[in-house]
Amino acid sequence: MKTWMLGAVAIAGGLVGAGLAWTARPAGGDEVRTYLLAHPEVIPEAMQKLQEREAGRSVAANRAAIERPFGNAVAGNPNGDVTLVEYYDYNCGYCRASLPAIRQLVAADPRLRVVFRELPILAPTSRDAARMSLLAATQGKFAAFHDALYGGGRVSADSIAAAARTAGVDTSRLPALAPRLDAEIAANLETAGKLGLTGTPSWVVGDRVLSGALPVAELEKAIATARAGA
Repeated sequence: MKTWMLGAVAIAGGLVGAGLAWTARPAGGDEVRTYLLAHPEVIPEAMQKLQEREAGRSVAANRAAIERPFGNAVAGNPNGDVTLVEYYDYNCGYCRASLPAIRQLVAADPRLRVVFRELPILAPTSRDAARMSLLAATQGKFAAFHDALYGGGRVSADSIAAAARTAGVDTSRLPALAPRLDAEIAANLETAGKLGLTGTPSWVVGDRVLSGALPVAELEKAIATARAGA
């Protein structure tokens, strides 16, 4: 498609996405309209490109809040050249299913840094688990708690306490640190809203936002794209 036409299609898609009627046509509007009627499949493509562009802008504007780990809630190379961020919920089965993929990525890529961000949205116990996870991260015990809780079956007060014991977390510090932990959760929820995240797991790598339990190959491709653009 001609460059000017693609731009017009993107503009049209943006207007449709905003719930507006495309009543005013730019120069060449009749030709664009004819093309769109003949090739309506380009509209979803244009909308996707527009959404990706907006997501990239949101990532760039909030990169520090996205990529700066809380405590030691990080895996892989702490000085890696690419950061993969996972927004997750301990009650999310797809997040649990993504654990092997993350381990595989870290093992295969010595230049990758993975940052874990709490997004407790699925159940009341999600927030309780997130608080304990963040407490563990302040004590350098995030990974041990993370693995123990995901390996402990259904999330409950008992399984959270058991994971904390397994990881050696000093739970007596929880009341004193609760305001800081809750502030971190609130910040994550706010950033997630800016990024348009709608569920877990959600991923940020480079300027891209991805959703769902993705195959390792797809995450590797996103990491390679981010690395090439660095």
